[in-house]
Amino acid sequence: MCTWGCLSLRVYGPAESQSAVFGDVCPLLTSLLDGYNVCVMAYGQTGSGKSYTMLGPHSDDGPVLPLDPQSDLGIIPRAAEELFRLVSENPSRSPKVEVSIVEVYNNDIFDLLAKDTVAAVSGVKREVMTAKDGRTEVALLASEAVDSASKLMELVRGGLQLRAKHPTLVHADSSRSHLIITVTLTTAASSDSTADQACSATLPREQTEAGRAGRSCRTSQGASAPQPVLGDPTGPAEQVQARLQLVDLAGSECIGMSGVTRSALRETACINRSLAALADVLGALSEHRGHVPYRNSRLTHLLQDCLGGDAKLLVILCISPSQRHLAQTLQGLGFGIRARQVQRGPARKRPPSSQTEGKRRPD
Repeated sequence: MCTWGCLSLRVYGPAESQSAVFGDVCPLLTSLLDGYNVCVMAYGQTGSGKSYTMLGPHSDDGPVLPLDPQSDLGIIPRAAEELFRLVSENPSRSPKVEVSIVEVYNNDIFDLLAKDTVAAVSGVKREVMTAKDGRTEVALLASEAVDSASKLMELVRGGLQLRAKHPTLVHADSSRSHLIITVTLTTAASSDSTADQACSATLPREQTEAGRAGRSCRTSQGASAPQPVLGDPTGPAEQVQARLQLVDLAGSECIGMSGVTRSALRETACINRSLAALADVLGALSEHRGHVPYRNSRLTHLLQDCLGGDAKLLVILCISPSQRHLAQTLQGLGFGIRARQVQRGPARKRPPSSQTEGKRRPD
């Protein structure tokens, strides 16, 4: 397994713990509270360990919180617990956490938290659009406010039950869709600079305090330290909104080895095309082309902000050590090379907005 945070690279062996892998994610959660958008994405072939890395061992009961330090739980439950731990340290900023969950299945977007999904198999179909501020959004997307890591993971478990799956010869419980969990954190703008915290997240592990218990603290190259924002004490309260996107991509697949037919064959074709579109986007970004083909796939259109925008992006590449999967492994490594070659501008904190901004006027 490899992780890329822009140009930073770390390779994990099969004996590495889930806690060690989360070490690359943990500093990004501090950046989230500082107002930066963050995306953590797992890529790899079917059965290579993406869902295990992001969620942990498969269980119908779901993860149990709080975490045992030696637990095999993945990045998502660990991030949920760490986020609320950080939020609890500064309640004066009136933090609000909201969650939305979508899957991209057969190049369509489905809302897995929509209220009318009780009798649905794959949620409610939605469309991606560009908002007035230039960000990509999903129209009519359902979101739920949560006040604890347990509540967040309860929503995740409910969304996973609706996620499209199909057994193949490679994986008995193969995910047939890309899962995107978006956590939106809204806090009151702080007049105190948090530059010291953000700076520590950009230093090599050996330069941070005690290596943060052995955790790697690499983030996007050139990330600028956030500047303090001074609001007008007599005016409306200003708010900072930042998004954390946790992406468990569907696995690339060789049709001959997976043995899929009929509807599963179409699923495989859509998965491979969307992953190829993702690689094309990274290729265009690495070569600084004038046109980046985000809209060639709904997956890349939906992830446009974190791929080419100002978010801090961490790519986790999961590969198989098996000789029979060599071709897929080489393809995955090629994807990783493209991701590593992307040189984006410095990550930027989103400016605060007035609390009254965007409110609907009464009729």
